[in-house]
Amino acid sequence: MPGTHALISPFMDYKDTLNLPDTAFPMRGDLARREPAWIAEWEAKRVYQAIREIGRGRPRFVLHDGPPYANGQIHMGHAVNKILKDIIVKSRQLGGMDAVYVPGWDCHGLPIENQIEKTHGRNLGRDEVQAKSRAYATEQIALQMKDFKRLGVLADWDRPYLTMNPRNEADEIRALKRIMQRGFVYRGLKPVYWCFDCRSSLAEFEIEYADKKSQTLDVAFECAEPEKLAAAFGLASLPQPAYAVIWTTTAWTIPANQALNLNPELNYALVQTERGVLLLAEALVEKALARYQLEGTVLATVAGAALDRITFKHPLYDVDAGYQRVSPIFLADYATADDGTGIVHSAPAYGVDDFQSCMSNGFSHDDILNPVQTNGVYADTLPLFGGQFIFKAAPVVIDTLRDAGRLLATETITHSYPHCWRHKSPVIYRAAAQWFVRMDEGEGVFTSDKAPRTLREMALDAIEQTSFYPKNGKARLHDMIANRPDWCISRQRSWGVPLPFFLHNATGELHPRTMEIMEQAALLVEEGGIEAWSKATPESLIGAEDAQQYTKSNDILDVWFDSGTTHFHVLRGSHLDDELAEGGERDLGHHTHGIEADLYLEGHDQHRGWFHSSLLTACAMYGRAPYRSLLTHGFTVDSQGRKMSKSLGNGVDPQKTSEKLGAEIIRLWVAASDYSGDIAGDDKILARVVDAYRRIRNTLRFLLANTSDFDPAVHAVPADQLLEIDRWALARLAQFQAETLAHYDVYEFHPVIAKLQVFCSEDLGAFYLDILKDRLYTTGADSVSRRSAQTALWHVVQTMLKLIAPVLSFTAEEAWALVKPDALTIFTEQYHQVPVEADATALLDKWARVRTLRAEVTRQLEDVRTQGSIGASLQAEVDIHASGDDLAVLQSLGDDLRFVLIVSRATVHAGEGELRVAIAPSAHAKCERCWHYRADVGADSKYLGLCGRCVSNLFGAGEPRSAA
Repeated sequence: MPGTHALISPFMDYKDTLNLPDTAFPMRGDLARREPAWIAEWEAKRVYQAIREIGRGRPRFVLHDGPPYANGQIHMGHAVNKILKDIIVKSRQLGGMDAVYVPGWDCHGLPIENQIEKTHGRNLGRDEVQAKSRAYATEQIALQMKDFKRLGVLADWDRPYLTMNPRNEADEIRALKRIMQRGFVYRGLKPVYWCFDCRSSLAEFEIEYADKKSQTLDVAFECAEPEKLAAAFGLASLPQPAYAVIWTTTAWTIPANQALNLNPELNYALVQTERGVLLLAEALVEKALARYQLEGTVLATVAGAALDRITFKHPLYDVDAGYQRVSPIFLADYATADDGTGIVHSAPAYGVDDFQSCMSNGFSHDDILNPVQTNGVYADTLPLFGGQFIFKAAPVVIDTLRDAGRLLATETITHSYPHCWRHKSPVIYRAAAQWFVRMDEGEGVFTSDKAPRTLREMALDAIEQTSFYPKNGKARLHDMIANRPDWCISRQRSWGVPLPFFLHNATGELHPRTMEIMEQAALLVEEGGIEAWSKATPESLIGAEDAQQYTKSNDILDVWFDSGTTHFHVLRGSHLDDELAEGGERDLGHHTHGIEADLYLEGHDQHRGWFHSSLLTACAMYGRAPYRSLLTHGFTVDSQGRKMSKSLGNGVDPQKTSEKLGAEIIRLWVAASDYSGDIAGDDKILARVVDAYRRIRNTLRFLLANTSDFDPAVHAVPADQLLEIDRWALARLAQFQAETLAHYDVYEFHPVIAKLQVFCSEDLGAFYLDILKDRLYTTGADSVSRRSAQTALWHVVQTMLKLIAPVLSFTAEEAWALVKPDALTIFTEQYHQVPVEADATALLDKWARVRTLRAEVTRQLEDVRTQGSIGASLQAEVDIHASGDDLAVLQSLGDDLRFVLIVSRATVHAGEGELRVAIAPSAHAKCERCWHYRADVGADSKYLGLCGRCVSNLFGAGEPRSAA
């Protein structure tokens, strides 16, 4: 720091007289080592609780956590999801809201049950499966929670919501009860997606499509009523045996065939060939004969409607084989002439259209043949193929058809086929008695408060009331709801919330006291978890007499029903906030209905998952969505666009990255990525993020170092008395903050990071701070010139730290401890109020032009430096010839123009036309203190090495500055 006249000697190092920056904020963040200490401090100081306490009474913002599944180590996709949520919650809190974030876990369901079976075998009883599953889920939650905390996520970690909490399990039963009362639940036998690995039914949104190789086959069904067939075509008789030919890709369904479907509007032909008379769609005769390598003559044609109910022999189980199986023709418009033969083989147990066709033509549930067991093996009683796994039996079926003379053609194709979302294994449709949530008109069981509209109508209307980020999510969810079938909500497993039903042994009807029993079950589960229901005997629940007539259901609810009803047992639950009363509508501040969250945020695959199931359950219960907005993000991929996976070995591990680079780098990478598409990451990309972080950190370090001796209560200069460039800095700061907050408001983070980097590197580093260094270092420590600069920098520090805190939480917290040492945390603060510049627009426009002119002068200075005429720019003297507005702008800066250009002299001349710059090396001596080349260096014999302004700054009134 500068001293007094008596302390200066001609032989001293003038560096000691400069106002050199000083800060405890290190250049290197050493994030990987230091971050765990901040996390521990947050926990010790109960920072999340302090944030909630200070936000009490503010407008409420609720981001409802989509529960990750409690199984396995978190991956980078989890990290992206949790960091995005954390950024949003922190940005809302800093924006003056009471931002609630209760993390959750999905705890029931098949993956955990499978893990227990892998570890302990499949022969465990239900009680053992449940006990071990609960213990396993608890362990996994603890591991995942530790990793989420390591990412810098602030949340109510002391009170997460778990779908396996007894209270939540009980309220899920109550949610089901409410949906039943609204008329949406029914029991029915119909084909549903079935996974042999799960040994359970699957919901529509548990299905994904992948390529699968299959054998196509054209199969001939011999006509059992040739006279009727001939008459339908206007023929007296048939010259040969006649066959209806079907085409299919599922050979394993042939043993379960029960009918043939023809389109009543299509024309069909009888074609005489050396293999007999073939019944084919007229439009496909040529292609079919080519496939069979046959020549043929069309005997007659007729519309499909004329062939209704004519019967054909099953190609494997016909009368001659003694199995007495025939297949009647049923008319159906889903039989088309697009490919195949125009005739569809119908196995009603294994196809939705087939099932509906057969049921509408007089079949009862008892008539449906369903030889495929839950594990994918044909029942032993099935002739020819009993005991065989269906996919392995397919070639056997083909060979048997060939041996019977009923196979006309076969080939291998690759086609898109439904697979289990979890196991990635092929699934089938399989008829099973299941519980469904009805999408359209129909009467449910125990309806007492029937909804005024269908579930599909309400859900589609709710989508219209929802905001989507990005907007294309709206069309995606709309299409899924518009086209989805009824939702199968029952599963045949052990680890899940029960459907607490008793079914009559003879009729299959629900017990007449089902609504009472459901509340009884809820109370039981609330006290002792789902295990309490499992262990309860029928006698204890419905009495000994009824227990003789009714069977206790062992089905559980689809796990998507668990997470899909969390709007009921979490958003309306007691742990949302301590002050919220139990039961009834909750007071959620600006929320009027008591169940909506402001935002649900998950990967875009949740349009068919959590977003989907939550929408359906909320609409079924209340007629509205449980969210006001939906935000979706893409998957994590490598730099080549390949999805990160263990099998490819291309994943970026969040744990290892945190240990090596720090979680702050992951956070910055997430925020800097456009999450609306897939998010690319690998070592090279993260290395670039590290460089970006260092630039931001170095900017913060400069700001902190140059305000270390600044106390705003003592040293701040009033806004209207700041130097002009300092007023520009605040105007630009206010503009930057407004843009940033606008992006935060609509959940756009990559523009925030892009603009932050521009602000740090171009507005500050390459311009304002570059110009400011001379004034900060060389003017009097307590001079108005220096304090003006520090006032602006203090506002920049306050603003920047709070703007970056949602993303760079560790860095902002570290810096805030230096800015405000007594503060608990930066996260109890609100965004900084930047002083308002009355003439901000004019000031920004003026200095935008100054920057443009400066850039041109700098470019020419660099050319001269490259030629070797000067070294540093301070060796130069510049003459600028300008006209018009440029002349006025440059002249307005006066002698301060040389500080803006960082040259030793800058003179403006009135000229004509375009800007002209003349640069010459200075002929004067260099000041040993400020390094400017000035004619008055050494003019004072006492200070031979100093220029006049340094002498004035050290011992006199100080140099006057007006602009810069």
